[in-house]
Amino acid sequence: MTRQDTLLHRVVVLAFAATLVLEPVAFAQQPPPAQSAPPPSGAPGSKEGFTQQDLDELLAPIALYPDALLSQVLMASTYPLEVVEAARWQKANASLKDQALQDALEKQTWDPSVKSLTVVPQVLTMMNEKLDWTTKLGDAFLAKQEDVLKTVQSLRKKADAAGNLKSSDEMTVKKETENSVQVIKIEQPKPEVVYVPTYNPATIYGPWWYSYPPPYYYYPPGYAYGAGLAFATGVVVGAAIWGGIGWGNNNVNINVNKYNNFNKTNISNGNWNHNTEHRKGAAYRDNATAQKYNRGGDRAATQSREQFRGQAEQGRQQMSTMDRSQLQAADRSAAQQRSGGGDRAGGGASAGSRDMGGSRGGASASSRGGGGSSGGFSGAGGGGASTRAASSRGGASRGGGGGGGRGGGGRR
Repeated sequence: MTRQDTLLHRVVVLAFAATLVLEPVAFAQQPPPAQSAPPPSGAPGSKEGFTQQDLDELLAPIALYPDALLSQVLMASTYPLEVVEAARWQKANASLKDQALQDALEKQTWDPSVKSLTVVPQVLTMMNEKLDWTTKLGDAFLAKQEDVLKTVQSLRKKADAAGNLKSSDEMTVKKETENSVQVIKIEQPKPEVVYVPTYNPATIYGPWWYSYPPPYYYYPPGYAYGAGLAFATGVVVGAAIWGGIGWGNNNVNINVNKYNNFNKTNISNGNWNHNTEHRKGAAYRDNATAQKYNRGGDRAATQSREQFRGQAEQGRQQMSTMDRSQLQAADRSAAQQRSGGGDRAGGGASAGSRDMGGSRGGASASSRGGGGSSGGFSGAGGGGASTRAASSRGGASRGGGGGGGRGGGGRR
């Protein structure tokens, strides 16, 4: 780095600090930028709604999971940052099995639904590698639970009509009537053993009914592409998979006995409820969900950080147009301001560094969420744009403190 570049770097940092010292009131009173009216829910560009096509694409890869496993995936998807932590932990502790695994899990603080998936590594790995899809799935489940479960039933009926959904040694398929509606249940022949199905969503349901096919499903190592269902070796899960689905009421429930056995608790309520503490600072997709879980301040906090970033960028552009004499004058002025209010200036610069550091963390999360093999799931609801949006949210969470930075930026 040349002496001139070093001088420029010093001036930029000191000027930002001086700005925070000299104009704190003006910055605080600056009116928020004008907001255009949001598009109606479900309209193109809307962040509030999920179209039926969105739901079909999100649910197609897992709609044929056994009911109990499907419920665990839906619950765990609402805690995407903990999914990342659990997947890394499971990979580092892959040798742990049975009681040793259960004992080690007692020391972890993740939501019980996330803990349970450590016994089914191929599912947890898929959710981690397709983090953008996992986040969208959780958002849809929180915002439109009834529609999500109705979509699963619609997809199962399509697979059945195509002749691709039948009972076998790995799954039991039942047709029953609940609340005057026929539903298809998929159960495990042995409740303590789970066989994870793998299939191609573009063919398993018959001809895909939208103008373009869904992305290929995530195939774990050892699987081969085919027209029907394929299964991995059964996984002994014991009481770890304790979720269930009430199709008649379109709700997710808990097998209390299994839950208490696996989690060493003594609950009596069989209704599942989302726990905001395990969200770890990850922003909710839409305002209605944020308000429902008392996170309505997310938007105001994000606007404040974006205003700061806008001023920082403006300052960088102004500095780039200054000649050497102007830079030296700015350096002297900033030094004088620092001598008069050094503590506050230093604090401001530090805050700016932390905020910009949060952006780097979010960018790291974006690269992971958008990555993965074969581009799987990338078509669900516009993967690229949504991944970038998730990156911004991860950065903002980290800038505001809390645990969001661990998942958003990958640092532990």
